[in-house]
Amino acid sequence: MKYACLVYMEAKTLEDVPDSDCMAFGETLRARGHHLGGEALQPVHTATCVRVRDGRASVTDGPFAETKEQLAGFYLIEAKDLDEAIAIAAGIPPARVGTIEVRPVRELGAPRDEFRVAVAAARR
Repeated sequence: MKYACLVYMEAKTLEDVPDSDCMAFGETLRARGHHLGGEALQPVHTATCVRVRDGRASVTDGPFAETKEQLAGFYLIEAKDLDEAIAIAAGIPPARVGTIEVRPVRELGAPRDEFRVAVAAARR
């Protein structure tokens, strides 16, 4: 099953995790067959939000929400179940100073019942 591991951390702690640690972790995931993709993101002040309401696009600078921890990057992984995904997420270097949100990937077009079953299984 595919999981997104979303890396959240405070901007001031970004330098506490060397890029080389994250790159080495990515290489380890690739060697073990878990790595499907991932990227570091530019700082939150570079973000642009787009919303469409009543057919009109609205564009604003900055993140959607004001929070201390900001989305800094993500890993897209393959894991047999949520337990394995959590174990992988615990090894992501920014977990030492931030938060890793583990979320199952939903395939678009999949019947909603299958999605509900997958979510229920992931929560067990």
